[in-house]
Amino acid sequence: MWVPPSRATYSFLRLARLGTGSFKEESNLVADLPDPEKKALDEFRQLIAAALAAGEFNLPPSPPPPKAKAEASAEETKTEEVAKEETKAEEPAKEEPKVEEPAEEPKAEAAPAEAATEEPKAEASSEEPRTEETKAEAAADEPKAEEPAKEESKAEATPAEETKPAEQEPEEKTVVVTEEAATKTVEAIEETVVPAAAPAVAGSEETAAPASEAQAAAPEPVLIWGVPLVGDDERTDTVLLKFLRAREFKVKEAMAMLKSAVLWRKRFGIESLLDADLGLPELDNVVFYRGADREGHPVCYNVYGEFQDKDLYEKAFGDEEKRERFLKWRIQLLERGILSQLDFSPSGICSMVQVTDLKNSPPMLGKHRAVTRQAVALLQDNYPEFIAKKVFINVPWWYLAANKMMSPFLTQRTKSKFIFASPAKSAETLFRYIAPEQVPVQFGGLFKEDDPEFTTSDAVTELTIKPSSKETVEIPVSENSTIVWELRVLGWEVSYGAEFTPDAEGGYTVIVQKTRKVPANEEPIMKGSFKVGEPGKIVLTINNPASKKKKLLYRSKVKSTSESV
Repeated sequence: MWVPPSRATYSFLRLARLGTGSFKEESNLVADLPDPEKKALDEFRQLIAAALAAGEFNLPPSPPPPKAKAEASAEETKTEEVAKEETKAEEPAKEEPKVEEPAEEPKAEAAPAEAATEEPKAEASSEEPRTEETKAEAAADEPKAEEPAKEESKAEATPAEETKPAEQEPEEKTVVVTEEAATKTVEAIEETVVPAAAPAVAGSEETAAPASEAQAAAPEPVLIWGVPLVGDDERTDTVLLKFLRAREFKVKEAMAMLKSAVLWRKRFGIESLLDADLGLPELDNVVFYRGADREGHPVCYNVYGEFQDKDLYEKAFGDEEKRERFLKWRIQLLERGILSQLDFSPSGICSMVQVTDLKNSPPMLGKHRAVTRQAVALLQDNYPEFIAKKVFINVPWWYLAANKMMSPFLTQRTKSKFIFASPAKSAETLFRYIAPEQVPVQFGGLFKEDDPEFTTSDAVTELTIKPSSKETVEIPVSENSTIVWELRVLGWEVSYGAEFTPDAEGGYTVIVQKTRKVPANEEPIMKGSFKVGEPGKIVLTINNPASKKKKLLYRSKVKSTSESV
């Protein structure tokens, strides 16, 4: 059962038709900033420089794939087996003590393990005689634990004779391990087996140290929208101010937002996405850039009514893969627009106007609901202060009521950028911010693609035709020329005619367009032309019999005879 909107909703409708946007962009010139904002900007710069030096803008290394892990494990096992075989080859006489003195075997196994794992303790407390005695006993039990060269020259040496070298070289004695202990203490053995190589390693570390320090001193630059986060580039402060303003100059919150945005761009693959062919040319009429507003901001139009086409809707939102592709397409379009149409210099245009046409838009209950919410979240989190104004046109009352419920969750800064217009006031609302020659025909303006007569540089004149009144427009012309014109009355339902009146007395008036009533469903723009043989004027007459005022748009151009041929 249909329930009529409440009085509060009607009040909100009336407010929305008038438009609520009162946002005014601030200057990006540092000299124009108040002192607290200058201080916040300086602090922000310092935090960014420190974060860059610490590598906080770098993605963490990704873990190796399972296959690589398995290969690494197999290689490690193979290396350990080779080490075991080498140990066996180097100690051929090791079996003799095991046969002759089986009772000493546990001691020979335990002592080296303790020596290998507790080597720092042995060096630190040289006054403990028991530790030295244990080492000597271990050496006596394992006569083949010395270097291979010593084993060859002293093959017949007694265990007692081998104890002295062990006392002189305690570090080498720690190499004496069983196969089981060697497997568990590979790293410790490597450190003690090659003490002679230590100076060379230390030297290489000393050589590498300056290079690593230089690398840390000059971290890889991080860019966002082609602008470096630090440095002397004049565009840097403009980008940083966007994040600060989005977080009301709370520096730590702005820093968290910036870091999150940079890391998201890397994960999302923005750089590769720019040149990707996503195969969605049908969406060119859904979101597109066209012209600029009265302050020079590029205008992006979002026409959700195009999704009434079921085939297009399914192609964009039919399954999860398609929805993911649509999201990438939307981000790609935004990134291309930022790079091609915005200027981050302090006095440049660094934000845009968004116009969202809600005429015949699908309700927010279909397959596109999730991806729309995801897109909105991504835009809010990663593209701060890129919207100068957001104009909603052809807004149904239910949308305004829903927006009123969401209003408490929006900041005042965000709400000040929103303008709502009902279907009856959409075109006039747009003209407040965008000149009619820049507004596409489908939204009430005069802009047409590939128009052979007029371009956006040809200004449009706006007039208001009062109820039950007639309006005339006179366009002076000279001889030997051709005059062309076009006009549009929003909503039409008026009578229109055109004639040529010569300046000479007694000249004959020529009817160019016979007066007739133009219905609302006719071609939105009326065009006319007349080849002039003598000085005079073209007179356009518009009669409005309705009880409501009408908006008239017109422009004209005089061509020479050579141009008209």
